[in-house]
Amino acid sequence: MSVFANLVEQLADLLQPLFGASAAAAAIVLFTALVRLLVHPLSRAAARGQKARTALQPKIAELRKKHGKNPEKLQRAVLELHAEEKVSPLAGCLPGLLQVPAFFLLYHLFSSDTIGGETNELLGHQLLAAPLGGRWADALQAGPFGGAGLVYAGLFVVVACVAVFSYRLSKRMMAANPAVQVSGGEQMPGVGAVTKVMPFMSFFTLITVAVVPLAAALYVVTSTTWSVVERAALYR
Repeated sequence: MSVFANLVEQLADLLQPLFGASAAAAAIVLFTALVRLLVHPLSRAAARGQKARTALQPKIAELRKKHGKNPEKLQRAVLELHAEEKVSPLAGCLPGLLQVPAFFLLYHLFSSDTIGGETNELLGHQLLAAPLGGRWADALQAGPFGGAGLVYAGLFVVVACVAVFSYRLSKRMMAANPAVQVSGGEQMPGVGAVTKVMPFMSFFTLITVAVVPLAAALYVVTSTTWSVVERAALYR
C-alpha cells in the first residue's frame, strides 16, 4: 500500500504543472492506462481466440448433424473440439480478471485513513471540487448541484454514453457471431446466460461508480472506456 501510494504521489507531482489540484486524479487515469497497456497483449490474444471460435462454427455444425440425437455426446464432442483447437467458448475473461487487483488496491488506498501507520495524504486530493476519497452519497449530502455533485453527474454521463455504445457493439458482435448450439437450438450450458447479460455489463458500471470512492470510480470509468474502444478496434 505504501509503495503504491508513493507511486500515485510521484505521478501526481509530475502531472501537477498540467492539472493543478486535480493532478492526483490525472495520475489515477494515467495509472489505469498503463495497466490497460500491460494487459493489451492478452486482450489481443482473447480477440484472436474469439475469431478462432467463430471459425469453428462449420465443424460444430457437422458435429450437430452427427450427434444431434445424443445431446450429452454432442456437448462432449463440442468441448473436445474447443480443447483440441485451444479455443475457449468464454474467451476474453482473463484481461478483465487481471485488472481486479488494481481496482481493489485503489479502493483500499482511498478508503483508508492511514497508510503504514501514517496519515493518508492522498485523501486530501480532489477532482475539481470532489474529494478522491469521497463517494456519491457524500456529494448528495453536500447538495446534488454542488461542485462534487456536478463531478459525479459528469461521470455518470460519460458512463451512460460508453454503456450505450458498448451495448450496441455487443449486440452487433453477437449477431455476427451467434452462440454455439448443441442440440435442438439449445446453447451450451452457461453460454446462453453469458450472452444475455453481456450487452448490459457496461450499465453495471453506473452502480460501481455510485458506491466506491471517487478514485476507484475513475479507474472503473477509464478502464471501461478503454475496453469498449479496444473491443471496437480488435473485433472489426
